[in-house]
Amino acid sequence: MTQPNFFERANNWIRSSVTIRLITIGILILLMLIPIFMIQDLIRERERNQESATYEVSRMWGESQTLHGLVLTVPYLTTEKVYDNTERSTFHYEKRTEYAHFLPDKLQINGQVKSQIRYRGIYEVVLYNSELQVDGVIKRPDFTDWNIPKESILWEDAFVSIGLSDLRSIQEGVTVNWNGKPHSFNPGMPTNDVFYSGISCRVPVSTDQDKYTFNVSLNFNGSSNLSFIPLGKTTDITVRSDWPNPSFVGSFLPDERQISDSGFTANWKVLHLNRSYPQQFTGHRSDISESHFGVDLIVTLDEYQKSMRAAKYAVMFITLTFLVFFFVQVLNGVRIHPIQYIMVGLALCIFYTLLIALSEHIPFAWSYLMAAVAVVGLITIYARSVFKKGKLTLVILGILVLLYGFIFSIIQMEDYALLMGSIGLFISLATAMYLSRKVNWYQLRSRGESDTA
Repeated sequence: MTQPNFFERANNWIRSSVTIRLITIGILILLMLIPIFMIQDLIRERERNQESATYEVSRMWGESQTLHGLVLTVPYLTTEKVYDNTERSTFHYEKRTEYAHFLPDKLQINGQVKSQIRYRGIYEVVLYNSELQVDGVIKRPDFTDWNIPKESILWEDAFVSIGLSDLRSIQEGVTVNWNGKPHSFNPGMPTNDVFYSGISCRVPVSTDQDKYTFNVSLNFNGSSNLSFIPLGKTTDITVRSDWPNPSFVGSFLPDERQISDSGFTANWKVLHLNRSYPQQFTGHRSDISESHFGVDLIVTLDEYQKSMRAAKYAVMFITLTFLVFFFVQVLNGVRIHPIQYIMVGLALCIFYTLLIALSEHIPFAWSYLMAAVAVVGLITIYARSVFKKGKLTLVILGILVLLYGFIFSIIQMEDYALLMGSIGLFISLATAMYLSRKVNWYQLRSRGESDTA
């Protein structure tokens, strides 16, 4: 009997070496990262398409809205020295119009936000219609702190303004009842000192009255977010909505809130001491928008977020599946070719593309179930042809069912997903260590070599 040469012995060692098998499996897992990254890019692309659809619908219906409460503005004249030449040798005086702004002593906003879902293709967009009642009191304007002469104050040109980020969405004419008398708003404002987009109207202001009361009814559309600016010395805002999934954002959280499946109610109370700008000022203020707060009407954990979370566990999923196949291979003497590992890995990757495609048309839970059944069935049938043993095939089936069930439970969790995922990984590693505790890896290698020889 002829002795095998060097190359034959090397080939036999490679075919029977457990170490080589593990290295090969590691390389295959790294190769599987390529389709996994492609799947994650696909999810991000579909999510961008959804954002584009949301923007298109919101642009026509009404974008995210920020409401600035009513502000009283009184123009006044100032004198400015203007030089006639670059040498600054001659000059003259010009009169300029400046603006003094007075914020409400009390500002109350109460309203109802009615939500609805619209579709652009297969994508859903959260829209709302808001009916708000704005009431308040403004004290008599006081110019004494600024040393502005009385004759420079243009009382007859005083006006009130309300800021709204998207004026196209206003559904009805807007009127302010100023001390009980109605005045109609017009688009635009004489100055953008306080906000850049809004409506205004002239109102009578005199030094004979100590305060002015006002109330305004607003009806406008918006999408995704509704925010407010607390311009009152005391600002009290109450919002009721039928949307069950609010997310409160901005500089202030609600003092009181109630959330149920039928909607939410939230109340904010903000003092002027809680913000950085005063009750009256002249000129432009850039820090007003920093005090905004409000609510996002969110879709909690939509199908793309869930699919992305599932895809983040893909490496773990493939690794555990390959590990199961590896233990079956070394403990039961079953030969599994690297190509067969690749086939199983690709089947696991196809699960995510099926999940994304199905979840765009049917509920996520059903999408997950259908994709999981299809892939588990495919891998089980393939494993039966590889192992040639019914018991081993049932073991693979049971493990895959457990893995897909575990991943689904993690996806449904928001606050405890990381904790449960870490516990699951620990249990998987502990199980692998327990099952392999009595395996003599060197014996497996020598037995493989002797069998091959």
